[in-house]
Amino acid sequence: MLDIQIFRENPDLVRQSLQRRRQDISPVDQVIDLDQKRRALLQRVEGLRAEKNQASKAIGQSQDPGERQEKIADMKTLGVELEELETELKDLEPELEALLSTFPNLVDDRVPEGADESENQVMKTVGEKPEFDFQPQPHWDLGPALGILDFERGVKLSGTRFYILNGIGARLQRALVSFMLDSHTGHGYEERYTPFMVKEEVVYASGQLPKFADNLYHDHEDDFWWVPTAEVPLTSLHKDEILNEEDLPISYTAYTPCFRREKMSAGREVRGIKRGHQFDKVEMYIYCRPEDSEAQFLRMQADAERICLLLDLPYRVNNLCTGDLGFAAAYTSDIEVWAAGCGEWLEVSSVSNTRDFQARRAAIRYRPDGGKKTHFVHTLNGSGLALPRVMIAVLENNQQKDGSVVIPEVLHPWMGGVEVIEPL
Repeated sequence: MLDIQIFRENPDLVRQSLQRRRQDISPVDQVIDLDQKRRALLQRVEGLRAEKNQASKAIGQSQDPGERQEKIADMKTLGVELEELETELKDLEPELEALLSTFPNLVDDRVPEGADESENQVMKTVGEKPEFDFQPQPHWDLGPALGILDFERGVKLSGTRFYILNGIGARLQRALVSFMLDSHTGHGYEERYTPFMVKEEVVYASGQLPKFADNLYHDHEDDFWWVPTAEVPLTSLHKDEILNEEDLPISYTAYTPCFRREKMSAGREVRGIKRGHQFDKVEMYIYCRPEDSEAQFLRMQADAERICLLLDLPYRVNNLCTGDLGFAAAYTSDIEVWAAGCGEWLEVSSVSNTRDFQARRAAIRYRPDGGKKTHFVHTLNGSGLALPRVMIAVLENNQQKDGSVVIPEVLHPWMGGVEVIEPL
């Protein structure tokens, strides 16, 4: 959430950021009007409370019965006015809060201008695309031929955009998750196993609500929300806490399945397992001091890239443009891996610096050593990495002419001796 002081002191900064995101700027004036009304009400309420306290003291000190009754009547009138204004203020505050919650994070100056993902900037490309002396198959043909991917039974169980992984395919998925978690814990991240269902306030704290309510799964009876990413529970691990400066940065990694309605993917190519309502992901998350967030961003991006390098997957890093930037992010880099069978770059990670945007929503602060005043932490999140697209690239890039797939050597410790997936 944005600091209300920005609207008071530099509203044009918010307007410019919204314009860069190609969004309506009129809500800025609505916030300013509501805030001014709230502050005027608050001032009046505090004044009346002081008057009421003074009147109460005066009544207690009065010796004249007539004067005493007159002051009591005046205090009752004052009390009625105070109660009305307190009710108005009580109703106004959530209205202002709700309006503020619709504003995305301020866009960093480094974010390039652009309408959508087609205008993202490629920052670098690493590795060479694999070459074949045969026509490589896409995973939707390769997987069933290997006996590891079953679309029909996935549809039978749950409908479109669901699938079953069989045998070695299921083990390969598990191996990828374990490999990524072990890699991150070996580089300073603490592993957490979090709930897959969370409270509404937890989804709100990460910035998913109210913006993406239509894209999330919600159990209305118990008011649980299925996590769309481990970023959501990891954001609120320290909700409403004051952290010690000496403990920062705090770095977490976690595996969760992710659940999304995928309404936002309408019109996209969804063949195979590229987009589903349920998918696995390993997440990285960092809490740090504001002055350290840029260095931590570069660290997290490098950690995501390291997974691609270890799996020997060609990848590229994109700087997201203003039209593709996420709601909570100040800036983001996407990592895409090359998938030879479908012949396209597939996004496997988004690394974002949200600065204090999520920390304000979740009320996460830190106290500098020896200081009394607290400050909001900065938070960063990044996929490290997301399945099933890593699985797609591993299968398609490592396929052989005879239809088999060679499993990357780095995954062998988790594969139980299986080094090649043979076709049926």
